Parts: sequence; structure tokens; C-alpha cells
Amino acid sequence: MRKLLAILFLILAPLFTISIPAKADTAVFAGGCFWCVESNFDKVKGVSETISGYAGGTMKNPTYRNHEGNQESEKITFDPSVVSYKDLVRYFLRTTDVVDNGGQFCDRGDAYIPVIFAMDAAQRKDAEEAEAEAEKYLGQKLKTPIREFTTFTDAEAYHQNYYLGQNRVLTRFGWVKQSYAYEQYRLGCGRDARVEQLWGKAANTTGQGNDILLPAK
Repeated sequence: MRKLLAILFLILAPLFTISIPAKADTAVFAGGCFWCVESNFDKVKGVSETISGYAGGTMKNPTYRNHEGNQESEKITFDPSVVSYKDLVRYFLRTTDVVDNGGQFCDRGDAYIPVIFAMDAAQRKDAEEAEAEAEKYLGQKLKTPIREFTTFTDAEAYHQNYYLGQNRVLTRFGWVKQSYAYEQYRLGCGRDARVEQLWGKAANTTGQGNDILLPAK
């Protein structure tokens, strides 16, 4: 019996093989409302996980109601053999208002400013090169700082994948599903309209995924 089970295991084992990336890296970006940043990066091939949270501050246990000194941010796990960190930065820049350091779109204040949190010297170098490329394309100086990564705290559970939520919530749009409330918020906030105005044909507002290289003017 044991011999038979062993034979069956050898035959069936390949069918249950789990493919695990040889390496997974992490990127952290702040780009205004973290629901929107999460929605953007979930479309990118090579990204395996996105977590909304708070980064950059010194406050212990920040919360949505109190995260002074932190920015709403997204922690992104990605496979560098599929998408490079520099291309993630390019993608990030093309989904934000990189010349606004007072917040993002309708969300104002320090909690919503755009920031690239570099994990190490290699990420900083890639981010600097991507920003220089973007400045040349736009003909403007970017106001998206590159800072050393310090801390990241996961946001409350109800913020994760909020844009996909099917629970009903009471909002200014009525008693509606989270996903609908999110769509109306994003539209009303003018996020995509501003990105398209700033970036033109290089804007990434419709989930073009890994089509992230800047086209020639």
C-alpha cells in the first residue's frame, strides 16, 4: 500500500507544483488617495500584492483618523524579472500630478503629497533617473521628492481593495456599494482628468498595464 501511494505521489506531484518567483522586491509610493494608487498598481503585470497604509512618519501605530507626519502610501510587491523598479516609478509618475507638492487632486495637505520612498541606493538611482526622464518630457521640474524608506504601517482592513468592495456604505453619493462610491470619488476628485491634462498621450489613467515607456513628443 505504501509503495502504491509513493508511486501515485510521484505521478501526481508535478500537477500540484506551485510556481514561486525566484525573487520578490518591494516598492513604496505615496500618490494621494491610497485607494487610487492601489487600483492603479493592481493592473501592472508582475505586481503580486498591493497593501494600502501609512509611510514616512515617526508616529507609532498611525490610523486613518490620526496619521500625522505620514503619507497615505502603497506597499507594492513585485517580480523584478517581469517588471523593473524603474518602470514601476515611470508608471507611478504617469498616474500622479508630479508638479503638485501641496497634495494630490482634491485631497490637500501633507498626508496626500506624492513621495517615492527608496528602499536602497539602487532604488534611489533608478528613481532619480526616471524623474530626470520625466522632467525632460514634461519640460518642468518635478515636485515629487525621493525619500529614504523608514516605516510602513498597514491601513485598516476596510481600506484594502476598497475600490473592489461590494459592501454598501453611506456616502454623499447615497447608500451605495464601495466600488461605486470609489468610482464617483475618483471622477469627482478630477484625478484622471488632471493626469491627462499634465501628461497628454503619456498619461496612464486607463490601466494600460506595462505599457509604461514615455513616447516621444
